[in-house]
Amino acid sequence: MKHISSRLLLLLAASVFPGIAFGHGVDEGTQQFLMDNDGIAIVPFMYIGAKHMVTGYDHLLFLLGVIFFLYRARDVLIYVSFFTLGHSITLLAGVYLDIKVNAYLIDAIIGLSIIYKGFDNLGGFKRLLGYQPNTKFSVLIFGLFHGFGLATKLQEFEFAREGLLQNLIAFNVGVEIGQFFALIFIVLALSFWRRYSSYLQFSVATNITLMSGGLLLTFYQLSSYVTS
Repeated sequence: MKHISSRLLLLLAASVFPGIAFGHGVDEGTQQFLMDNDGIAIVPFMYIGAKHMVTGYDHLLFLLGVIFFLYRARDVLIYVSFFTLGHSITLLAGVYLDIKVNAYLIDAIIGLSIIYKGFDNLGGFKRLLGYQPNTKFSVLIFGLFHGFGLATKLQEFEFAREGLLQNLIAFNVGVEIGQFFALIFIVLALSFWRRYSSYLQFSVATNITLMSGGLLLTFYQLSSYVTS
């Protein structure tokens, strides 16, 4: 069983370090796909939203941290709903109202959200501060920043105002669809792992890996901000 646990941990690390710095990147194919669609384009925007969430390492790592110690489906649903509410508000408002924020700083904060969740899972706040922040409120607040992270990438395109709201809603629905399928995979993987004692044995290493990934993302984005 240790071999299985080690492989799961290595898979997590492999997912974190090569791609986390580019978790919000929009590849050339996606750019062309969006630019080729004028006016109301529900299906294309829904597809891109789902694709972005499934390949968005930063979002998925934060969600992994959020549900890592949640054993009941009801709790998973509640916390994911807070995250969804947060990123939906700022995604829609950020693009539609053209709220400008620096993409590097937002992505750095997203990196901090991953560090926060790993640190929280390790009991760091209680041990060092003797205080436990409100976890639901924290997920909601960080969800707002994740939404701005999504918004900054869409703002790179000069979309026509005609049909913009419908397309944004479609994109957000796509994000939720992608999030749903990604969560199914994560929950099934965690449920399988929890059947073995190694789950708790490797929980510290897993959350340290999460924090390391968040630290890498934060450092990368702040460095890019300074040099841009």
